[in-house]
Amino acid sequence: MERDPVSRLIVISNRVAAPQPEGEGGAQGGLAVALSAALREYRGFWFGWSGNRIEEFTGKIDFQRHEGVTSATIDLEEQDVEEYYNGYANRTLWPLFHYRIDLAEYDRSFGAGYERVNERFAETVYPLIEPEDLVWVHDYHLIPLGRQLRQRGVANRIGFFLHIPWPPARLLTTLPDHEHLALSLLAYDVIGFHTREWLESFQNYVERELGGRCDPDGWIHVGDRSVHAAAYPIGIDYREFSEAAASEAARSACERLRKSADGRRTIIGVDRLDYSKGLEERFLGYRRFLEENAERRGEVFLLQIAPPSRGEVHTYETIRETLDELSGRINGEFAEVDWVPIRYVNQGYGREDLAGFYRASNIALITPLRDGMNLVAKEYVAAQDPDDPGVLILSRFAGAALQLKDALLVNPYSKEEISDAIRQALAMPREERVRRWRSMIETVRSEDVVWWRRRFVAALAGEDVEAAGSARAAG
Repeated sequence: MERDPVSRLIVISNRVAAPQPEGEGGAQGGLAVALSAALREYRGFWFGWSGNRIEEFTGKIDFQRHEGVTSATIDLEEQDVEEYYNGYANRTLWPLFHYRIDLAEYDRSFGAGYERVNERFAETVYPLIEPEDLVWVHDYHLIPLGRQLRQRGVANRIGFFLHIPWPPARLLTTLPDHEHLALSLLAYDVIGFHTREWLESFQNYVERELGGRCDPDGWIHVGDRSVHAAAYPIGIDYREFSEAAASEAARSACERLRKSADGRRTIIGVDRLDYSKGLEERFLGYRRFLEENAERRGEVFLLQIAPPSRGEVHTYETIRETLDELSGRINGEFAEVDWVPIRYVNQGYGREDLAGFYRASNIALITPLRDGMNLVAKEYVAAQDPDDPGVLILSRFAGAALQLKDALLVNPYSKEEISDAIRQALAMPREERVRRWRSMIETVRSEDVVWWRRRFVAALAGEDVEAAGSARAAG
């Protein structure tokens, strides 16, 4: 019996976060939700690192299946984790791609570990790839993987999606051997970015540093190699999130926060503890608001949820210490006996709890200094009461700002702009809040994760590539 030529989708990412059975595990990130949803529609599997460390790499694959998603994971050696993950991925590429060259560390051992782990991924997964499979590789950890698979004879259509910004050429050229990294992307058939800005940064690099040609229809030519690159802005799983927001757990979380607010307005921020999220700048902008609007003190508080991440990287220890000190200083300066201006929480919550917190909050303050997309902004919009929605304050440097144009867009580096936006949000009439929300919810609903993955997979399968490359929302 002839098999459907697009019957399997092989997803490869650094970590595998397939859905857990009810009651096991906490909140899933945006990538986990998006890819799990994709794999429920296609036969195939999700391959990556288990998160476990072993003394010696064996290449043994652990297959599991949860809620319709098959995962295939491998364990890595301690040295692999230190050089590839903590090193090149998160101490070199992450800061550089988020425009923080002052924090980027360049170490040859990091680069060697990065190549070695990509080789191990390729060597382990390529025997599992069948001739008609589509292969979809994700994010900055695995840029060389397509090249490694090609070297092993994989002729399948292979796509790559970058979930973080692509930096301007003048920044990327500070990376030693940057040409080798960029040329690795040419092994893919389709390259996806969240926004046209990141796409244009890549195109500019290709023309300036590689001597390539970029056509208006998205085709990029370097030497005898041609690949298609386009903007594919990711969305949330709108249906799944709406169900979570309507759950009893979400209603309970909403009431819990409203009760604790005791009639005060709630400003919410939910971010992984990372210097790219602009948390220090957010606290300083909120502090400026308290300074300039003394009459509002006691009427509003900021709930900042910031679960720790990458604790083994020194930079993240520093940002946590900075925020601990800053939040304590602001509370010490402005708090009253019956009011604390900042509730700073260093723990994560499940999606249903977060949906309830979003609905109970009058304002979302989302101010990353640089962000590939930012799905929290879209989740906040999706969780609102249609008759009395809250206000989204969003950094203009988040990818989501190009789609959510009716948010209050701010420069996160400006304390004054953040302060002014909070004051404007608190005073905004219900009619204006409803009008802005209706515009944004239509985008969140129609340009969701299903829309995102279908456009990318269609391009990867070679179906209507030019149409798939026209990103209305990312324009």
